[in-house]
Amino acid sequence: MIHKCFQIPDNFPVDNDLVAASLGTGKSLHEELKNGNIYLADYSILHGLPTNVVNGEKQYISAPLCLLWKTPQDNIVPIAIQINQIPGEENPIFVPNDPEWDWTLAKIWVRNAEFNVLELVTHLLHTHLFAEVFNIATSRHLPMGHPIYKLIVPHLRYTLEINILARTQLVGPGGNFDQNSSIGNGGIPVLLARAMERMTYSSMCLPDDIQARGVESLPNYFYRDDGMKIWKAMESYVSEIVHYYYTSDEFVFKDPELQAWVAEIFKEGFQSNKSIGIPSSFATRVELIKYLTMVIFTCSAEHAAANSGQFDFFSWMPNAPGSMRQPPPTSKGTTTYQSILDTLPAVNGTAAVVATVSLLSAEPLDRRPLGYYPNEYFTEDIPKKFITEFQGRLKDISRSIKERNRTKNLTYHYLDPEMIENSVSI
Repeated sequence: MIHKCFQIPDNFPVDNDLVAASLGTGKSLHEELKNGNIYLADYSILHGLPTNVVNGEKQYISAPLCLLWKTPQDNIVPIAIQINQIPGEENPIFVPNDPEWDWTLAKIWVRNAEFNVLELVTHLLHTHLFAEVFNIATSRHLPMGHPIYKLIVPHLRYTLEINILARTQLVGPGGNFDQNSSIGNGGIPVLLARAMERMTYSSMCLPDDIQARGVESLPNYFYRDDGMKIWKAMESYVSEIVHYYYTSDEFVFKDPELQAWVAEIFKEGFQSNKSIGIPSSFATRVELIKYLTMVIFTCSAEHAAANSGQFDFFSWMPNAPGSMRQPPPTSKGTTTYQSILDTLPAVNGTAAVVATVSLLSAEPLDRRPLGYYPNEYFTEDIPKKFITEFQGRLKDISRSIKERNRTKNLTYHYLDPEMIENSVSI
C-alpha cells in the first residue's frame, strides 16, 4: 500500500502545523514532500465495506490514511493518521503528540486495515487466486511436452488443493475469516471485486511496481531488495529457456497452444479487462519472458513474502487485529487503555486467528524450495544447464541475505530462496 507522496490528498487535510512537532526544527511538510521524504499508505479500498457480526457483536472496519516520514536517520515513522476517508470534525487527524492512547488506537486501526488488505488482497487474491488461474489455463492448453509447461508446472504444485482448503476452511461461509474478521463472508467478495478493478499488470511485475510506487530508494525495504534479486535471477533463467526453444519472435507468435493459454488467462482470469494491461497474446519473446517471470515470481517469491511472516507480525494481536468491536473515535482525548481493550477482538477470535497464522507460517512437510526441480521435466542437457545456473544464482542470493541479516536486530528472511516454496502450496 505504501507509495511516495508528493501532494497531500484533498481528503486528508494535513498541514504543517499538525506535523511540525514530528518533523522537528528547521523542517516543513512542504519541503519534505518536495524532497521525496513523505510516503502515504491509503486504505481507501476498504471504505464502506459490509461488516461482520462476531459473537453476536457488530464489528467495524475503517479505511485509514497514514502519512509516513523518512527521518534523517532513514527510519520510516507515521506522523499523521486519519481513520476514515471522509474528512470532518468527527474524523480527526491523529498525530504522535496527541494523548498516548489516542495515538496508539489510531495506529491499531491502521494495522487492522493492513491485516485485512494483506490477507484478502495481497495474499489470497494476488497469489493464491492468480496462481489458480495460471494453473487451470496450463492444464487446459499446454501439453506436458510443451517447454512452457515444463518451465512453470513445478510452480503450480498443490495450488488447487490448498485453494480448495482455503475456500472451505478460511474464507468461505463459516470459515475462520467469516467468524473472526471485521469483514466476514459478506464483505470478502466486495473487497476482491474492488481489488480487481484497481489491478494493473505493472503491479504484478516487481520492477514496474517498485517504480510506480516511487519506493526505489525507501530505506531498509528488504522486500524490494531481495525481491529484485530474485526477479532478475528468474528473468535470466526464463530468458535462457525461451530463447532456446523459440529462436525468433515468429515462433512465439505462431505457437497456438501458448497463445490459447495466455488468451484464456486474460479472458477468464482477468475478465477481458484491457485497462489492467495484462497481455491477451504474445508477439515477441521479450513479452513472453516478462510474463513468465511474473507467473513464476507470483507463485513462489510473492507468495512467500505475503505468507511466511504472518505469525511473526500477527501473533501479537494488537499489532494486527483481525476485527474491531467498537467504532473509531470521533474526537481526541476520549481513548483510554480500557476502551482499547474493549475495541480489540475477543479472546476466542484472537486465539483462532493466532492459531491460523501459526499454521500458515509453518514449513510444509513436503517442501520444495525455489529452483529445486526433482521431477526433471526438462530432459535436454542445455536446459538442465540453465537450471543449474539458476540454482547457483539463488544460492548466491541466499548467502547475501544471510550475511545482511547477521547485522540486523530485526531480520528479514522471508525472501531467502532457501525459505521460498516453489509454489503456492500452503
